[in-house]
Amino acid sequence: MEFTVSSALLSQQLTAISGVITRNPIVPILENFLFQIDHNRLVVTASDLQTFISVTLPIQSDTQASVAIPARILLDTVKNLPEQLIKLSINLSNYTISIQSEHGYYKLAGENANDFPQLATINDGIALDVDAAVYKNILQKTLFVTSSDELKPAMCGVHMELTDKQATFVATDGHRLVRYIRKDLSAATQKAIIMPKKALMLLHGLLSSKMKQMHIAFDPYKIQFDMDNISVITRLVDERYPDYENVIPTEHSRKLTIHRAALVSSLRRISIYANRATHQVKLTIQDNVLTLSAEDLDFSNEAKEELIGSYEGLPLEIGFNAKLLLDMLTNITAEEIEFLFWEVNKAVLIFPKVQEEHEHLLLLIMPIIF
Repeated sequence: MEFTVSSALLSQQLTAISGVITRNPIVPILENFLFQIDHNRLVVTASDLQTFISVTLPIQSDTQASVAIPARILLDTVKNLPEQLIKLSINLSNYTISIQSEHGYYKLAGENANDFPQLATINDGIALDVDAAVYKNILQKTLFVTSSDELKPAMCGVHMELTDKQATFVATDGHRLVRYIRKDLSAATQKAIIMPKKALMLLHGLLSSKMKQMHIAFDPYKIQFDMDNISVITRLVDERYPDYENVIPTEHSRKLTIHRAALVSSLRRISIYANRATHQVKLTIQDNVLTLSAEDLDFSNEAKEELIGSYEGLPLEIGFNAKLLLDMLTNITAEEIEFLFWEVNKAVLIFPKVQEEHEHLLLLIMPIIF
């Protein structure tokens, strides 16, 4: 059987889903794309066994067939072709694939599509529709603090709690925490799940400004995201999420309000002079003056800057990892931010001074003890 497709369209779509494919997978068949042809419709699937990403694109065909095609060689081929219609011919008796371009001919060996694993779609679960731009914003505000420690699988994902009033998204790496509440998202059934980091990072890369709506459905074991011609389905993290509410301070004795962009710029300059191993910077706050300082005794480097803010409470000296703090501050869009302090060894809370409509963002960071 054979079909015709645009080389540019095929290259774009294969590139979009190829990120899920790992090198030297446990199951060798996962080095392939699964091609499923149904007349004038082609569904291409890539997987790492945990996450499955499928893309649907139009083709010219008059038959049905399925085959697994080596991902790397196919992608490298179509990426290097000029934009044109190409013809793919599949020999279903030995699974060889031939590609005919305007000036070239390429042949590669495929595999039986029946060997490609399948993850069942969700037919009976909780479903909700979300604006694609809203969900991309959710991922931007949470993914950056998820852990990469495989010994703590629950923290290697984003925790989502749905109620009939709101949706709460939580991420933490043990040093930082983000709790992001969307009051415009809800579900009739209360439910909490952990979505894996890798799948969400791939999803974040797939979301574009052209996409308007996303459909989400999940059951106790997996979650599926559908937007435009792309579908992502992944297994959920089967772990208990840490009791994050217990680490969020409920009171404070000091409060600093400051211009976020000015603080970010100052931190970037001061961190150049910080110790390269600890990235430690010191914040000294007295009256309405914030002094940022850092030193690297190994190279006799030091720096100090002052910023004006609004401060309530007794004088304070506290240390932070500048790299971690900058990550958090650059993921806030508010013009002014508030720091709530308790003791020098206790968690510090950061809020946008003005919260956006339908949302509430809380960030927590642990200080460094001098």
